[in-house]
Amino acid sequence: MNENDIPRAEFLLRSHLKERPFEVAAIRMLAEVAGRIGRYKDAETLLRRALELSPGFTAARANLALVLYRQNRPADAIAELNTVLAEEPDNPGHANLQAAAMGRIGEFDDAITLYERVLEQAPNQPRVWMSFGHMLKTVGRLDEGIAAYRRAIGIMPSLGEAWWSLANLKTVKFTDADIAAMEQALTGGDVAKEDRFHLDFALGKAFEDRGEANQAFAHYAAGNALRRTELDYDADEQERYVDRLIEIATPEFFAAREGQGFHAPDPIFVLGMPRAGSTLVEQILSSHSLIEGTTELPDIPAMARRAPNYPLNLPDLTAEQLAAQGEEFLRRTRIQRKTDRPFFIDKLPNNWMHVIYIMLILPGAKIVDARRHPLGCCFSNFKQHFAKGQAFSYSLSDMGRYYRDYVRLMAHLDRVLPGRIHRVVYERMVDDTESEVRSLLAYCGVEFEEACLAFHKTERAVRTPSSEQVRQPIYRDGTEAWKPFAAHLDPLREALGEVLDHYPAPPPGW
Repeated sequence: MNENDIPRAEFLLRSHLKERPFEVAAIRMLAEVAGRIGRYKDAETLLRRALELSPGFTAARANLALVLYRQNRPADAIAELNTVLAEEPDNPGHANLQAAAMGRIGEFDDAITLYERVLEQAPNQPRVWMSFGHMLKTVGRLDEGIAAYRRAIGIMPSLGEAWWSLANLKTVKFTDADIAAMEQALTGGDVAKEDRFHLDFALGKAFEDRGEANQAFAHYAAGNALRRTELDYDADEQERYVDRLIEIATPEFFAAREGQGFHAPDPIFVLGMPRAGSTLVEQILSSHSLIEGTTELPDIPAMARRAPNYPLNLPDLTAEQLAAQGEEFLRRTRIQRKTDRPFFIDKLPNNWMHVIYIMLILPGAKIVDARRHPLGCCFSNFKQHFAKGQAFSYSLSDMGRYYRDYVRLMAHLDRVLPGRIHRVVYERMVDDTESEVRSLLAYCGVEFEEACLAFHKTERAVRTPSSEQVRQPIYRDGTEAWKPFAAHLDPLREALGEVLDHYPAPPPGW
């Protein structure tokens, strides 16, 4: 079914169900239509209705598990999959989804075991090999991860995401044969859009590694332009959103809510721009004996945006609601905590847009702003294809404006609540690592430990594009990588404006 067929299919199914409202097969089909266009809550409601009518309808339960997974509810998905797999234990698709869900909640060993079982039953599934590679990379089994990606490519040479996954390791250097294979796949007559932009990003990395900046930029620009056509991002709306946050976050607003929220010291939020060093900060902190690293948790955005008028609803939240939502965050994230360490990290960068909400519901939380030079940070985003989100990152102009809005909000909060947010400037961390680490740990309220300086030796799963970089000692290359592309970055400079001139401080008067 293509996109043009969806409205007619929905109309026909709804008409059919008016006459036969208890026909579970039709209810399931309507749920699949809703899922195709991203209406996952509608799909979930329909599938639960089908299962209410027919509890043994295994296909509907499998669909429900997928819908729950796509709503970032992996634990709920696993609960449904346990029932599904009891009914259909030999279905590799069910086990594949369960492995992915296990990975989402940090049960990596179980996920790897499931992938191995699936691939033993169905060894010629390129996307399963690719997913297996993702999991192996996450736990640091790099050579095996590369082999899994290569196996996927061997089965399906045009699988752009597998090529990009190799490039995204930041450690693989593509051969002439690799580049020729990617170029051949890219120029093939029947290449899906998703494969095409992944191939462009991978070729950009291949040519960048060879010092061929112009050719690399041409591929990065092509991949970004194609990806941008699939996204609905409005930089003007983002600017208005930040305007509203600044209007709300007055000294009087915070003073009136002093003592409210759920007072727990557990969470440490590492936020800021993507590709600004948040994974490095997380790795340093999680090397401490009292701090557990988790991942980029989806809970704060999901909770904040439940209100249809967010963020305008923030002044209306009662003390009881603030406390309940702070407690809810800790309850929701408990599944990600695998140790008894008293503190844990949520390193979702885009939580900077929800930092006021975080301060209200979790007043005892620590907030660390990871900041990097705007040209280095923004260009690093431009050459990074993100699996999801980060819709601002596929245009240099959008990126510059997004960075400006981020700096603008952080500058306002620094003025309203001095010292509440701790800032880690990437270049300072590179130049004087020990001083910066000591300052960071002091802000978090823990004693200095030498292990935090040897963070690259800490063995833990890392589920971000920087997974292999933080397994190496700190290095300066990341501060210079944009310079060969300087001639192409005028749209970014123009959008950044005075923010670029005053980095790392905000412009005067902000």
